[in-house]
Amino acid sequence: MAVTIADIQKLRKLTGAGLADCKKALTEADGDMDKAVELVRERGLAIAAKRSDRETSNGCVLAKYENGFGAIIALKCETDFVANGKEYIQLTQDILDAAVAAKSKSLEEVKALVLADGNDVATNVKMRSGITGEKMELDGYSYLEGENIEIYNHMNINMLCTMVQTNKPAAEQAHNIAMQVAAMNPVALDENSVPEEVKEAEFKVAVEKTKEEQIEKAVQVALKKAGFNLYTAESEDHLEEGIRKGTITEAQADEIRKLKADTAADKVAHMPEQMIQNIANGRMQKFFKENCLLNQEYIQDSKITVAEYLKQTDADLTVTGFKRFTLRAE
Repeated sequence: MAVTIADIQKLRKLTGAGLADCKKALTEADGDMDKAVELVRERGLAIAAKRSDRETSNGCVLAKYENGFGAIIALKCETDFVANGKEYIQLTQDILDAAVAAKSKSLEEVKALVLADGNDVATNVKMRSGITGEKMELDGYSYLEGENIEIYNHMNINMLCTMVQTNKPAAEQAHNIAMQVAAMNPVALDENSVPEEVKEAEFKVAVEKTKEEQIEKAVQVALKKAGFNLYTAESEDHLEEGIRKGTITEAQADEIRKLKADTAADKVAHMPEQMIQNIANGRMQKFFKENCLLNQEYIQDSKITVAEYLKQTDADLTVTGFKRFTLRAE
């Protein structure tokens, strides 16, 4: 049976596959449209499986809020050429629409949703992967439930989306804070919202960094007192450089090494623990200020915090939740 241009165009419309692929499938199916559709789909799944080891650093991120439910989802792929395609963006939107309508609470729930073509989301993603020849995967799914949720698509380029929920209606303020979340990437709402394991890890880092600084200060004081050049004494590479250039002798290099080691050991043995704790606590306060949304400096007025900005509108206004996802490496 001869394959017509009309049949090829119809199959292309049904599957989104390329014209050559549609013609090949119709020819093999002897003009049977249903069989040709199945051939395209089967090949799409096979190609998707072959691409499973590829990196997916591009894609489309979208957000939506409707009927008391907001969600963000990312459909990731390999190239921005595919990510910017009309069909690709539409597939991401269709998946998000279905997720919001169903008020899905997990990515697994989203993948099982059935779209208008009768196939579930996971199958649609694999089919699109087969059509484009690129690996694709869903990622970044998050949601917020309730009223007073604002969504934000940064620069409307589908690379970074945020959602912010307030405790009372405040669309303008919530939108501004959604932009804050996009720009400043907070890790938690406030200090109490930071997971304990994160606090413990950050405090440990703060303590170690403080100790290292105290040791380094003591070493520099000792080197200066002994009359050694700080640049030359900074590292083994600099010591070797000094020896090559004749600015220090091998014996002097050994003296520097011993002085640094002895000073460091003495400082460790006599480290003022309370002072270390106090400095580390100060570092933690800085961490909270930089990483907790309500504590952050407001991006449109660095003289006030986000919490203070909200209170300028209403003394009781605050943020109760936020979500953020980006395809960019940060």
